[in-house]
Amino acid sequence: MREEEKKPTSTIRRILKQRWALSAIYIASAAIILAAAFLLQNSFNDSAKDGKEESAETGKNYGEPSVEVNSNLETIKMPVADADKSVIKKQFYDVNADEKAQEEALVFYNNRYEQNKGIDIAMEDGKSFDVKASLSGNVTKVQDDALLGNLVEVEHEDGVVTRYQSVKDIKVAVGDKVKQGQAIATAGKSQINEEAGVHVHFEIRKDNIALNPLDFVDKQASAIQSATEAEADKEETPAVEGSEADKETPAVEGSEADKETPAVEGSEADKEETPAVEGSEADKEETPAVDETDESTDLESGTDEEGSVPGEDTTEESDSLKDSLNQSN
Repeated sequence: MREEEKKPTSTIRRILKQRWALSAIYIASAAIILAAAFLLQNSFNDSAKDGKEESAETGKNYGEPSVEVNSNLETIKMPVADADKSVIKKQFYDVNADEKAQEEALVFYNNRYEQNKGIDIAMEDGKSFDVKASLSGNVTKVQDDALLGNLVEVEHEDGVVTRYQSVKDIKVAVGDKVKQGQAIATAGKSQINEEAGVHVHFEIRKDNIALNPLDFVDKQASAIQSATEAEADKEETPAVEGSEADKETPAVEGSEADKETPAVEGSEADKEETPAVEGSEADKEETPAVDETDESTDLESGTDEEGSVPGEDTTEESDSLKDSLNQSN
């Protein structure tokens, strides 16, 4: 029994004692390792390819600022912590306001008057305060400007942008995502409106058109889109086309007809066909002046109206006198 158990072991030893045994073992081990490495590499490449495709899909709009999905549902707030203690130093310039309100909304700088594109907000005590984000959005512009007093712009949905000027100690950078009510800067001063003192110049723009912020405070951001669409509908209503037709149609057609038709045809007809013209021609042709010339011709020829010649009568009378004298002698 012991001899039979030792046979397999002795066989392995004999094989290992061969010169080629170790080389074969090394070659087989290397082949197994290389095959395993090749399989692992292929699996890694496949997973990396899938990861790249997924990242390409997810990063398709990379570089574009992301916007809060529910920002249109937010209610627009004043860019201050306590709106009750704030005052408006300069109102928005409204083209539909009265003359006095428009004058008060003008900003005078460098001997020029500029229309105020937003509202200038300050505190009643004149102290500095934190400037809050009026709506959630993404910071798209941060600019140092001594004239405007530095600038921060936050972009929202549907082309809406909120702008904060005359600020200092800016706490955000381009690309940052801000929440409504988040402090983005501190109120400061500007050269263009020194009369306002420490304040923030707040603007709301839709497609780069300035709107009056007070018209949308405490309203949802979607109200901005609705208001601009309503303004566009007013500009394209048929009332505009009708007014244009009223202005153009009667003035052109009626005036031209009134100017041309009666004046030309009537005047020509009056000149050519009026009795005055025919009468004058008939008077010239049939007047007694022609008969007088005939009478004068008859007088020159020595005949009277009855056809007798006065000279002949006188000669006959003289001949009869001569005969009577001869007879008497």
